[in-house]
Amino acid sequence: MNFLLDEVARATLRLAEAGVPSPRTDAEELAAFVHGVRRGELHEVADSDFDALYWECVARRAAREPLQHITGRAYFRYLELQVGPGVFVPRPETEIMVGWAIDTLRAMDVADPLVADLGTGSGAIAISIAQEVPRSRVHAVELDAEALNWAKRNIDASGHADRITAHQADMRSALAEFDGRLDLVICNPPYVPTAEAGQIPPEVVQHDPAPALWAGADGLDAIRDLEAVGRRLLRPGGAMAIEHGDGQGIDIPRLFPEERGWRDVRNRKDLAHRDRFVVMRRAED
Repeated sequence: MNFLLDEVARATLRLAEAGVPSPRTDAEELAAFVHGVRRGELHEVADSDFDALYWECVARRAAREPLQHITGRAYFRYLELQVGPGVFVPRPETEIMVGWAIDTLRAMDVADPLVADLGTGSGAIAISIAQEVPRSRVHAVELDAEALNWAKRNIDASGHADRITAHQADMRSALAEFDGRLDLVICNPPYVPTAEAGQIPPEVVQHDPAPALWAGADGLDAIRDLEAVGRRLLRPGGAMAIEHGDGQGIDIPRLFPEERGWRDVRNRKDLAHRDRFVVMRRAED
């Protein structure tokens, strides 16, 4: 075993002892970050290049600081995003919902789809849609100024800033000028019940912004708001996708009843085959 791999192995053990969920992956990602390479390129790093900065990063991760805050980057679908304190770190689970939204937009008979990403955070969803649905026009809404700054930074670096408009606004009242016109609304809202605070990993509860996490006693407060928001913004036949937490899928469809004009309300699963997001359509006129 060469020196670098030996150091990565030692770091893996340290992270595992600290309770980090993916110690080997994180040890390798930190090594790649320190040496300015991709994780798959670690074999190209010379032993003599290894230095103490790596162990400083490992110590921060062992203290349960998010990996993405240490490296300053997060990967989402085909994107590398800038992230850090003050913005919710995008999760792989959300990629499945975004894939559904992209497929839905591509299938629509609409030349230039009009989309809203509510609570955009880092901008991951908005940028992915703009990149993968080339004629789409995306409105990225975020209430928190610090998070919106991260979104704007990523939007500006994406090459798609001409088709993404960032708005600092409350999603409940945002985009009134587009009422009844949007083809798709997508949201990864806060959905953690306040009663579950003691069960949340320290990377989340100590570092992700509180407004991006908590949503009342049952975790559904923001999703209840989204029913009215979607009903206001979507055109007839328009679609909406909303991420939710484990076990919440059974309760959400009843929040979007047919008598309020909702159709095809369905739960969709993530890669672990758990209900992860709900989709629906506005009834046609």
